[in-house]
Amino acid sequence: MPTILITGGSRGIGKALVEFYKRDGWYVIATCRDPDAAQDVLADEILPLEVTSEDSILALHTAIDGRPLDILWNNAGVYLDKATDLSGTGFEAWSETFAVNSIAPLRLSVAFVENVAASDHKTIAFTSSRMGSIGDLRGSANGYAYRSSKAALNMAGAMLANDLKPRGVKTVMLHPGWVQTDMGGASADITADVSAHGMKQVVDGLTDAQSGAFLNYDGKSWPW
Repeated sequence: MPTILITGGSRGIGKALVEFYKRDGWYVIATCRDPDAAQDVLADEILPLEVTSEDSILALHTAIDGRPLDILWNNAGVYLDKATDLSGTGFEAWSETFAVNSIAPLRLSVAFVENVAASDHKTIAFTSSRMGSIGDLRGSANGYAYRSSKAALNMAGAMLANDLKPRGVKTVMLHPGWVQTDMGGASADITADVSAHGMKQVVDGLTDAQSGAFLNYDGKSWPW
């Protein structure tokens, strides 16, 4: 039975991913800050994780105990400066945004690379955003911290693809669409189920040639 580890698995897109992989016969490990508040999540295991804490990542690594992870899905993220322009974005918001959205996914990837390399699927997925695309700057001038954190994530994920290619490990950065979640809002284009189902299809069918790519939830490429 293949195994997937999904961060931010207690709500929104993460919870939908948990449900789709569970239905598909996978062993699903979900992480969130408070597992006691996530009893409705249909994962096989719900483990605590504060993604910005090295101690918490180490504790999760100990709990996984060397098990192969076919997919490590770095999904947890924050959007702290939504509807905030550059002048209104303080240092604290900038720092936390980068800590959660950019640094933590790479720290987790380093922590679990041996587990991924020992699996059959050998895939690391990152929930990114088209708002991290420098080549597509549509939209308002708000969200400097969020947008730049996702651009940084994309760069790091692409670099990781090069570093892990000799080991057969693939990476992919995914735009989930504008999704009806707490982050995306009720007026967004698609539901979490539509987004998660599309991204799952992309990740499950990811080829070696696509490793390091920046893709939409329907598989189309996004400009860097």
